[in-house]
Amino acid sequence: MPPLTTPAKTVVSSVHERDAEQEAPTQADPSVAGLSVGLGGPAGRFGRFGRSWWTPLRIALAVCTITFGLGVLQKAPCIDAGWDRQNWRPFKAMCYSDIGYLYQERGFAVGNKPFLDTGPYPVLEYPVLTGAFMQVAAELTWLVTGDPKNDTNDKQKRDTAGVFFVVNIALLFACALILVGLTVATARGVARRAGAPRGQPLDALYVAAAPALAVTSTINWDLFAVALTAGAMWAWAKGKPIWFGVLLGLGTAAKFYPFLLLGPLLILCLRSRKLNAWVQATLAAVVAWGVVNAPIYLLAKAEWMSFWTFNDERKSDYGSIWYVLKLAEREVADVNQLSMVIFAGMCVSICILGFMAPQRPRFAQLALLTIAAFLLVNKVYSPQYVLWLLPLVALARPRLRDWLIWQACEVFYWAMVWLHLAGFLAPGQSENPDKIYWFSVIVRLAGTMWLMLVVTRDILQPEHDPVRRGGLVDDPGGGVLVRA
Repeated sequence: MPPLTTPAKTVVSSVHERDAEQEAPTQADPSVAGLSVGLGGPAGRFGRFGRSWWTPLRIALAVCTITFGLGVLQKAPCIDAGWDRQNWRPFKAMCYSDIGYLYQERGFAVGNKPFLDTGPYPVLEYPVLTGAFMQVAAELTWLVTGDPKNDTNDKQKRDTAGVFFVVNIALLFACALILVGLTVATARGVARRAGAPRGQPLDALYVAAAPALAVTSTINWDLFAVALTAGAMWAWAKGKPIWFGVLLGLGTAAKFYPFLLLGPLLILCLRSRKLNAWVQATLAAVVAWGVVNAPIYLLAKAEWMSFWTFNDERKSDYGSIWYVLKLAEREVADVNQLSMVIFAGMCVSICILGFMAPQRPRFAQLALLTIAAFLLVNKVYSPQYVLWLLPLVALARPRLRDWLIWQACEVFYWAMVWLHLAGFLAPGQSENPDKIYWFSVIVRLAGTMWLMLVVTRDILQPEHDPVRRGGLVDDPGGGVLVRA
């Protein structure tokens, strides 16, 4: 006959699970609690989201909708001005986007398909799956505007490019909602046993409310790859390494950076002695990436190679420390090799950190360190690359103070790069360099390094980790690595 009373340990675990799952931000984050004083103060013990229609998911999606909408409004001057390279208004109004221009300059405006069709224009310099995303947007555009071959003059093509931009706004907004929803699910975590506490789903607000999401989400198509990568991390949190690999492979087919997540995952699997899960994930990623790329590779190998050739031959560019050195007439001869050597050294340091930490680091922590290290030494650090870090910061370091510091640095750089391109920051004498832009690059890199420092501190001193909460939580996104 089962006992009539519940063991005390089980009761305590159940209470901890409810509190951990429904803990309000004002209870978990001292900075949020301080800001709440004028709004009634921190939530009390009975202030639980479970009693309201406004669940964490609905709150995060609503905030994301507002943030994304503000970003679309910020792009309005460029929509009104049309997509004309001769028009410098996009830089002056800080509303530049690649989307409308590449529609006209990569064959879409004449009805051609990326990679498979060629013409008197450059081959699309993006990975295959991003090209497919652009093609889907183009097909939807043509349903509205008609056959693009009928656009015989530049004005008609620019008008169609405007419709293409609006279609991409709708598709990227869907990606933003998916990204936020997956971050909610990953932050919540998966209870792997009775009494196993879950994470903080409202941490996804650090994605949904990010100013950087508003101002950079429609510059390019990075949000598509970020959503796929968030899906991969959610699959891992669910304990499904094969699905993690499939989504990671698709993300890599849209943008190269998701592939780098296999490195920190290998460290954690080796430390947990669960290498089989990593092997499954890696094989699934390779297969998914290969299935997407194989048709284009077989049908148009030279065009398929354009992405790799472009990135190999690309010189140091906007946002990177290498670009600042070039502007300062201290250009590094071989940026490719030097940046790869420095990144390899940083990866070795992350590996040592992962193995020597007193407690197994969380997946999001090592993932953030790896991607941030790549961005710091990469020869280009475009404004929209901040999107790569958004879900990782929400999962690795969900603290308002650090998030505000980082976002302030990112938004400052975002404003300065457009003013730099518009020539507004240039000094009166042409021989004098634009040092304000140099400073903005350094500020941005410093913001990224700040995140790396506080996350490294959390790894070395787990009691400071805002997610673990004194050891109550192992890793909400740890998947098969979560303590049994």
